[in-house]
Amino acid sequence: MDAPSPLARTEMPPPTYVMSAEGYRVATYTWGEPDAETVLCVHGFASSCRDNWVETGWVRALTRAGYRVVGVDQRGHGASDKPHDPLAYSMSAFVADLVAVLDTYLVDGARYVGYSLGARVGWQLAVDAPEHVSRAVLGGIPDGRPLGRLRIEQARAYAERGIPVEDPVTQNYVRLAERVRDNDLRALIALAEGMRFGDADPDPERPPQQQVLFATGSEDAILQRSRALASTAPHGTFVEIPGRHHFNTPGSRVFREAALDFLSP
Repeated sequence: MDAPSPLARTEMPPPTYVMSAEGYRVATYTWGEPDAETVLCVHGFASSCRDNWVETGWVRALTRAGYRVVGVDQRGHGASDKPHDPLAYSMSAFVADLVAVLDTYLVDGARYVGYSLGARVGWQLAVDAPEHVSRAVLGGIPDGRPLGRLRIEQARAYAERGIPVEDPVTQNYVRLAERVRDNDLRALIALAEGMRFGDADPDPERPPQQQVLFATGSEDAILQRSRALASTAPHGTFVEIPGRHHFNTPGSRVFREAALDFLSP
């Protein structure tokens, strides 16, 4: 990730909790004027609102552009509750959490910015609750399968007994999970297990009908799959972020500026 720029010097307020349907606490944060147009920012797997949106300068840029920002720590992340039950991590549960957040803040038709897992959830939110999303930026949207390549048994053995991980893909996920302060590796393993199959894949036959900007790094292994998903959206456009891979695209000024241009029609 890029070193923080002057844009990134934004204070992190204490969380305000919204309750999920099952009683989990979902941490939310707000910046900007309460009556301004709202941008909902949703982070990726093993990240957080702070990691994806505050430390990369997005919140400062959005508030300077006149928006109110509502940030979320998705269940299993940040200051939100972190259940260890894989059944707690379905796509429908992630979407329901965001609907609860928007309803709590009395927001209809929010602009949406999501990255990686946050982009995948944003796709589904736009499809299942279109009244809540006026337009969306979906960065690094996966096809639902990346977490399916994680060796759950090896990751769990490492988390519970300290047994070294041998599988290189699983090693990468473990390093990603341990990079962010306060991550709970067991919760993230449960998330990966819950999301590996089932409804994890976006349905290209049911794409969002809103205006959607898709953005993926030129060095990201999912670039072509992201581009293919973008082509299924009737009002989708695609931008390739030069010189970026999956983990450092959120820090790209090109990505941020393209999103700001798109969010202000």
